[in-house]
Amino acid sequence: MNKIALSVEKLSKIYSKNKSDITQEKALNSLSFEVKQGEIFGLLGPNGAGKTTFLSILAGTVVKTEGKVNVWGFDLDSNPRQVRASIGIVPQEVNLDAFFSPRKLLELQAGLYGVPKKNRITDVILKMVSLEKQADSYSRSLSGGMKRRLLIAKAMVHQPPILVLDEPTAGVDVELRKNLWENVKALNKEGVTIILTTHYLFEAQEMCDRIAIIDKGSLVALDTTQKLLDSIQTKKIIFKISQVKNLKNLVLDGVQFTSEDINSITATYEKNSFKFDDIVNVLKENNVEILDITTEDGDLEDVFVRLTNN
Repeated sequence: MNKIALSVEKLSKIYSKNKSDITQEKALNSLSFEVKQGEIFGLLGPNGAGKTTFLSILAGTVVKTEGKVNVWGFDLDSNPRQVRASIGIVPQEVNLDAFFSPRKLLELQAGLYGVPKKNRITDVILKMVSLEKQADSYSRSLSGGMKRRLLIAKAMVHQPPILVLDEPTAGVDVELRKNLWENVKALNKEGVTIILTTHYLFEAQEMCDRIAIIDKGSLVALDTTQKLLDSIQTKKIIFKISQVKNLKNLVLDGVQFTSEDINSITATYEKNSFKFDDIVNVLKENNVEILDITTEDGDLEDVFVRLTNN
């Protein structure tokens, strides 16, 4: 049985607009979930869902209104220093001193965490994020992907068992994103528990073992990635055809026929409700010449849209 790396129980945060105003805004609403040791856990939600508030509570920059947070066996209220020592947070913004080298930045960060020089593993971390060759270069000379990896390295100087990645690939090109995820997977194989927030839903679908979706401060879904995908019953068949003649003649109860251009027809229906031959026969009966066929099952974006209406 996996150990629980992070436990959140009925966590709430209420903001008052000002001291004299009784109007309040609930950023988190009795949020409860657990993150298991060694997993990659996705925390998803639309803008304003409460993700940043939650991460700020973990980081100690926002005080919760009520509820419990336990990180690696330490309670946030009674052991805040141990909680922060158990977490490394990689921010979305690149906040590096341009005139420091990666080695000096990691040494400085380790000192801020109170890590004795004899216990520092700067060279090991630089190698883990593939920056050993740039260890003594100015940070300003690093590429965008290298700067992102250096942010991860900074978050690891105190060897936290949990790494939180807040939109780590925002504004990063495809090749750099691929390299970054390879580094994250390597860290996870070393035993580091990863908590990921991202707006790139295909990344979460590919990377995460389990996913929590929050909306307006409340948890609306929590399950394995596969089970969330299985919950979407919609299936699509895209037919490449010679030409759409009369779409209105394509009728089959429970199947929606649409066309985005004159050379394609999309049939949308519920999984396991129809046989493939039934749909093809409707097209053949209407003398539609089929040139090619592709199919699509629901993806994480469909789950997200259904649960958050975004």
